[in-house]
Amino acid sequence: MSKKIYHLSTCSTCKRIIKELGIGEEFVYQDIKTEAITPEQIEEMAQLSGTYERLFSRVARKYRLMGLKDQQLEEADYRRLILEEYTFLKRPVFLIDGQIFIGNTKKNIAAVKAALNSGKE
Repeated sequence: MSKKIYHLSTCSTCKRIIKELGIGEEFVYQDIKTEAITPEQIEEMAQLSGTYERLFSRVARKYRLMGLKDQQLEEADYRRLILEEYTFLKRPVFLIDGQIFIGNTKKNIAAVKAALNSGKE
């Protein structure tokens, strides 16, 4: 059973979600600002999510600053941008026993909670 979370230790939303879910030492934590995402890690996440686009955050400040909203981005662009700039990864990303949960929506956090509870039975 593997459990990992890609997050930012400085992100108040990530901290709140981790606390809300009661996540502890059973997870491997990776602060994506201090420990960059590797090509292998982004490949694994994309394989589980189906696309790089699902991992990409359009609310990152640099999305507007770089004029990306006016461009037609392809899968290769999403991959490259996430690897170049950690803020483009939609966070937090949970990997739980071969499943991926991306972002901080209520629906996503409920799904993480359900996955964590199903593993306890």
